Amino acid sequence: MRLSIRHDTTYHYDDQVRASIQYLRLTPQESERQHVISWQLDLPRPARAQRDPYGNILHVLTLDEPHESIVIGARGQVDIDEHQDAEHDRQSALPFLRFTRLTQPDEALREFAASQCKERRDRSALTDLMQALNARITYQPGTTQVESTAAEAFAGGVGVCQDHAHAFLACVRSLGVPARYVSGYLYTESSTHLSSHAWAEAWLGDAWYSFDVTNCLTRPERHLKLAVGLDYLDACPVRGMRRGGGGEQMHARVLVSPLMQVQQQ
Repeated sequence: MRLSIRHDTTYHYDDQVRASIQYLRLTPQESERQHVISWQLDLPRPARAQRDPYGNILHVLTLDEPHESIVIGARGQVDIDEHQDAEHDRQSALPFLRFTRLTQPDEALREFAASQCKERRDRSALTDLMQALNARITYQPGTTQVESTAAEAFAGGVGVCQDHAHAFLACVRSLGVPARYVSGYLYTESSTHLSSHAWAEAWLGDAWYSFDVTNCLTRPERHLKLAVGLDYLDACPVRGMRRGGGGEQMHARVLVSPLMQVQQQ
């Protein structure tokens, strides 16, 4: 499946910002299951591409002159291999056993993971865990914040894709299985979920396997990966700091649509 992406993020500030820095993980990279046909960022000024500690493509946008708004755009086309459900990696998966503040499991999460998987540590067990978490944490936008933890979302029983991913990571890591947070895009005919999405991957055997708790999907045939990390803070598409500006209003518009692929003779 070939996906076309258009992602625009606009920040407006109540007062003038003296200086700001934005960390952008808005560029997908080649892998076994995705091939980048074209991609570009539309930024207020050029930003050099580099790699972060998790191998993501990172652009650092620095604005050292006063400004009252920022507009960040990303667009391109990417082919998704609908038949590839695993990604191999030469890097060690062991760093993804670490807990973070957002993914630290409490006793309730540990017991939940143990009761669902028992002694099993295979894909079938984690699929059962994914489905149980989907039933336990109802998708409900506006009920949590970006700083909400996995334990808080689990206790409250509501959340969004970020909370689903964090809860899954907390459970899986508590079982001794490396797992990582994934940010990206999802194509769906439904209008109930945003096209900007988050899910998780777990290291089983010698490859990473996807687990989309929000949609109960284990085959990422309509998922376009942007970045990975220990949690949301490592992989979110846009994260920044600023001096001044007062209040902030952020508006994001994401359009994900399928394109016909021309078959070569």
